Amino acid sequence: MAPNTPKLLDEDGYELWLRYALIEDTVLRTQYENALQAITFNVTSPTQQAAMDELMRGMTGLLTGRPIATSSVIHDGTLLVGTPQSEPAIAALELHDALETLGDEGYALLSQSIAGKRCTIITANSDIGLLYGSFALLRHLQTHRSLHNLHVLSAPQMRLRMLNHWDNLDGTIERGYAGFSLWDWHKLPHYIDPRYCDYARAMASIGLNAASLTNVNANALVLTKAYIAKAAALADAFRPYGIRIYLTARFSAPLEIGHLDTADPLDPNVAHWWQQTAAMIYEAIPDFGGFVVKANSEGQPGPHDYGCTHADGANMLADALAPYGGTVIWRAFVYDADVTEDRHKQANNQLVPLDGAFRDNVLLQVKNGAIDFQPREPFHPLFGRMPQTPLVLEVQLTQEYLGFATHLAYLAPLFKETLDADTYCQGPGSTVAKIVSGELDGHPHSGIAAVSNIGNDRNWCGHPFAAANWYGFGRLAWDPALTSDGIAEEWIRMTFSNELQIVDEILAMMLPSREAVVNYMTPLGLHHIMARDHHYGPGPWVDMGRADWTALYYHQADADGIGFDRTSSGSNAISQYFPSYAAMVSSVETCPETLLLWFHHVSWDHVMASGRSLWEELCFAYDEGVGMVRQMQARWTALEGLIDSARYEHIKALLRIQLDEACWWRDACLLYFQSISGRPFPAQIEQPGGTLADYMAITHYYVPGIPERRF
Repeated sequence: MAPNTPKLLDEDGYELWLRYALIEDTVLRTQYENALQAITFNVTSPTQQAAMDELMRGMTGLLTGRPIATSSVIHDGTLLVGTPQSEPAIAALELHDALETLGDEGYALLSQSIAGKRCTIITANSDIGLLYGSFALLRHLQTHRSLHNLHVLSAPQMRLRMLNHWDNLDGTIERGYAGFSLWDWHKLPHYIDPRYCDYARAMASIGLNAASLTNVNANALVLTKAYIAKAAALADAFRPYGIRIYLTARFSAPLEIGHLDTADPLDPNVAHWWQQTAAMIYEAIPDFGGFVVKANSEGQPGPHDYGCTHADGANMLADALAPYGGTVIWRAFVYDADVTEDRHKQANNQLVPLDGAFRDNVLLQVKNGAIDFQPREPFHPLFGRMPQTPLVLEVQLTQEYLGFATHLAYLAPLFKETLDADTYCQGPGSTVAKIVSGELDGHPHSGIAAVSNIGNDRNWCGHPFAAANWYGFGRLAWDPALTSDGIAEEWIRMTFSNELQIVDEILAMMLPSREAVVNYMTPLGLHHIMARDHHYGPGPWVDMGRADWTALYYHQADADGIGFDRTSSGSNAISQYFPSYAAMVSSVETCPETLLLWFHHVSWDHVMASGRSLWEELCFAYDEGVGMVRQMQARWTALEGLIDSARYEHIKALLRIQLDEACWWRDACLLYFQSISGRPFPAQIEQPGGTLADYMAITHYYVPGIPERRF
């Protein structure tokens, strides 16, 4: 820290990107204060009150440090907020053409003269649009953008923008690495933790409009009257912020809590039970969103138990919700323990024949890749294969396969990789983003969902940088055309500082961080080689239990080479993609090297684009991943004194853990693969620090994210 530099106040990350710290650039702050001297906002609803409260909180913190004035009279420097219906001065501006493009959630930020007075305007067609616009204006101020000639028209590309919480009723979170659940079911419905409001503020600030409260490995108790009352209390807290709640429905609930002797979706008594349950829910929660369902996957009950299809099961639930406008989000993560075929193919095999068989209020929720949230996967082959069925993209914020909450891994590049992927289903440009937005097939329903990384840790997400993944997901859910670096820069400026050195150094840490994790865990298309059950650390030797839960099944390493052959000579999973993409990945020569071992079993001696053999390239990739973490450490060290000490020391310690675990991954994997390949390590890389036996003997107990201990 430079001499005489004032000590920064410690922060704990609770405020996320909504810190609203006083703008220290006095020239810029004066410009903002002159443009925003008072607020004119005729508040008539809880959502409008939420917008007003946020504007007062944000502008007070960013600008004067004193409460911003309110006025019913428009003068120079007025911030005018309202819809054309609620504010006559906005109606007089005749913004109909602009507002028509914004739908029922979009907003406009405008610089406008009203009766000769210079004004800044937030307007929309609805109250929730005004709230989103209020957050957008505050983001504008937080990131030091000009208010001169302001003209922003923005509307979400996805109708449903959801977080899936995998929270259990006992307070644990499956694959949760940031503490226990936010939802205190024991104290609900009578005690509403103030944190629920802050959660809703954060959600609305990035345009998210739905939350599924409970684990997809569902507990039927959440559908009982007592728990519905608890869920209703949360829905009441979230409603002013435009957030609808969903619940996960256990398919066997009619058996477990309904006292029926079957859960057969074609049984009239079962259908009637679900209709009664839906009626009970909607009586308590009139704007209930619907059910999220995981069925016939990983041992969960489902319609296959009764010889029925996924469409039979989803449609029965959809019919129960339809009178109330509810939807069924049916997860497409389906694979069968009794089927020996490549898991990559099973969802397509089960679901593609059902295209057109689902009710209009059923959406299929499809993971970004066909295996299971790996550090890198090709896009799921279902995208483009079900044009008559609206598909929701599902991604994972919680870092189940990306270092939990101890590794810095900025995931917007992963999300963009999928959203921008071209399926070629209707020719070039048929991206996943266009499919899930409904643009390509004209669906009125559209959506994107993410498995939450939020817990009750004070900083919400465990790792201070993990909040960037929550933020980045929300921004891309609103507008998939945004860039990873642009989103990261926004988050840095709002979370840490607008100082260019800080922005540049942290940006250089974040942007390659996901690639670093891929390199030191699963480079060149390797996948699913982590330790068993808890997925903490490397386990390329795991071979016990069902085949498709083992590492050997996926890496297929032998004396000749390594990789899973998914071409026509292997599982032929590539046949599920459209010809242009299938042709590219079907050849070792044209397949991107980042996915080479995903689609091909390749000789250890195959010559890569670098001129190195595959074995050498694998060694260099693992070593490069470790080197990238060291670069992240160096950049963070350069910021000492520029970041408050609490967050600085926390992140410094986590980077130390990340480096240790990156070395662990590299050394364990390379020693194991060397034991099969028989090739020496290149002299240029750092040599392993232990023996293969040492690494194979490592055992971890009570790893976070495993509610049911299985040791």
